[in-house]
Amino acid sequence: MAQDLPEWADPAVPDTGLDAQGVSRRGLLRRAGLLGTAFAAAPVLGAAPAASAATAPGGTDPDLVYLVGDHHVHSVFSHDAKYTFSQLAHHGAEYGLDWIVFTEHSNIGHADAGGALAEHAEVLAARTANPRLLIFQGLEWYIPGAEHATVFTAPGQAEAEVLRQFEHQFDGKLLGRSEGAPGHPDTPGNEALALAGIRWLAEQRRAGVVPDALVLANHPSRLGIDSPHELRGWRDAAPGIVIGMEGAPGAQAAALPGWGGPTSVRGEYQNAPTAQSWPGYPAEAYVTYGGFDWMTATVGGLWDALLSEGTLFSVTTNSDNHRTARDTLRNGDWPPGANFDNTGRLPDPVEAGSPQPGSDFWPGQFSRTHVGVTRYGYREVMDGLRAGRVWADHGQLVDGIDVRLASSSGGRVTLGGRLRARAGERLELVITVTGATRPNYHGVLPRLAHLDVIRGRVTGPAADRDSWLAPGTRVTHTVDTSRRRAPTYTVRVDLGSARESGYVRVRGSDGLRHGPGLLGAAVDPHGPIPHAPGDGDPWADTWLYTNPIFVDVHR
Repeated sequence: MAQDLPEWADPAVPDTGLDAQGVSRRGLLRRAGLLGTAFAAAPVLGAAPAASAATAPGGTDPDLVYLVGDHHVHSVFSHDAKYTFSQLAHHGAEYGLDWIVFTEHSNIGHADAGGALAEHAEVLAARTANPRLLIFQGLEWYIPGAEHATVFTAPGQAEAEVLRQFEHQFDGKLLGRSEGAPGHPDTPGNEALALAGIRWLAEQRRAGVVPDALVLANHPSRLGIDSPHELRGWRDAAPGIVIGMEGAPGAQAAALPGWGGPTSVRGEYQNAPTAQSWPGYPAEAYVTYGGFDWMTATVGGLWDALLSEGTLFSVTTNSDNHRTARDTLRNGDWPPGANFDNTGRLPDPVEAGSPQPGSDFWPGQFSRTHVGVTRYGYREVMDGLRAGRVWADHGQLVDGIDVRLASSSGGRVTLGGRLRARAGERLELVITVTGATRPNYHGVLPRLAHLDVIRGRVTGPAADRDSWLAPGTRVTHTVDTSRRRAPTYTVRVDLGSARESGYVRVRGSDGLRHGPGLLGAAVDPHGPIPHAPGDGDPWADTWLYTNPIFVDVHR
């Protein structure tokens, strides 16, 4: 199946015809020397070629173009959503997305009416109608005994059939094995079933039934039922399948002032521990911080605890779109005798003439996951996600960020990579920022106020699989960027001599709301903080997070 070039990669489209994200991506393409040549000639479907990369001592340093996407979106095939594939794809393209994953909820109606197979014809039609958007088919998996996860496959002959089989065999809601489900308090059995599902997906990939498959844990702290040992277990069950988690959930419009109600919280994280929650989480875990999940936002917390084992675990952000805040469409009316249980699909939405309830932004409107690729295509996006070439932002805080870790011997790697360095070598972090050049989708020109460099030690596999702390991880450098006016600028941070294996990651903020982190100011002097319930304007509190770069120190 051929695919037209996205507008920003097509030299025939002038810069003036692109949105802000398109201009940024074209600039990255030009600097990589790929505009109109190798990148333009890349296949979209089929086997992914080996990524081209300049090999340097100690690691690889590829020239990357970052494709913007959203891996968690619901359509009329989810019982609690509203929009058609066509409407969502249109808005995703309008807001600058290059790739999108449709992830429908499982339930009896969805499964009995054909599930993924029933959706597939509309997925194919949406791909044809939106040639500049890479459209993946997926499922939001109710993990047995735990929260939800994005599951998606690469396009291929069996992409929908594998999702259908997975839903019937392993979905916790469909099987009555959701956490706390009546008659199924079988926690060990639920955890074993979840691991079996992950291994089954890995086998479908290994056997060539599908070209590829990926899993990311969704809104992991929302209910407190994803324990640390479960996250570690999913990650370890099939390396390369479970690759990370939502660093920030969807539903970012839930606490718009005057809209969501007096108790609303960004991400719909207005919960408290229950009998099903893992008891080791503090009360602070159940809200968001600058819109990000507690696991990600806490420097020295659970994300860092996973990274300190020396294994990559990525974070993303997405819309989780069900119902867009202030949109005027409502769900359509059912024909006589029809309902979701017997159709597996909601009626198409119709105009209501007034704003309707909703907690979400359109895909790409506020939350963006950026994936570094060297060629354009479905498999390339999945390879980039698996490799950890990922950064995430809210509110179009910057147009682009490129992070490289370099050693004095000439080694140089980027996000998700591993730099091999000899003890005593000097390390330098090189951060190139392309600031926002046009107003965001709220009509405001964002300004990056500061960048934080976060460093942690790699200490090996956790002795306690339920540990959520990473002692020693902290913010080591903060760079004030508020006075930077050049469209693109480079920040160089001297990290000193390599002494022990570890990792480094970068965080940025608009500087409008921050305070000491949850583990104290000595660990994080100006991190994200919760907002007052009902008063969480997401546009006035935006952050970006990059994936880590590891450094392996040898004598």
